[in-house]
Amino acid sequence: MSVPGRRAERLAHQLRNEIAELMERGLKDPRIGFATVTRVELTPDLRHASVRVSVMGSDEAQHASLAGLSSASGYLRHEIAQRLRLRYAPELTFVLDHGAEDSERIETLLQKLKDER
Repeated sequence: MSVPGRRAERLAHQLRNEIAELMERGLKDPRIGFATVTRVELTPDLRHASVRVSVMGSDEAQHASLAGLSSASGYLRHEIAQRLRLRYAPELTFVLDHGAEDSERIETLLQKLKDER
């Protein structure tokens, strides 16, 4: 038997890889800009997945990319079910991940403090 939660962790990792590959090769929506899947979080019942996406560009471009990904969620879900041979593919919800922007802002602030010294 596997450790509880280990399956969810493995599936989340597989989902992240598959979604990233499908975004790179399979999606033709012009609204989707330079987007990167940073993390996938699954509910304990494996029915819902929160897909964290980092998008480069303005707020408008980020929201357009998020809308494009949301509209493609049915296609992505279907492809994931086939590729991973899942009985139930999780419902995908896309969420902007501001981690890269936040770290860049913190780095800039730290550099300013260093320069002031």
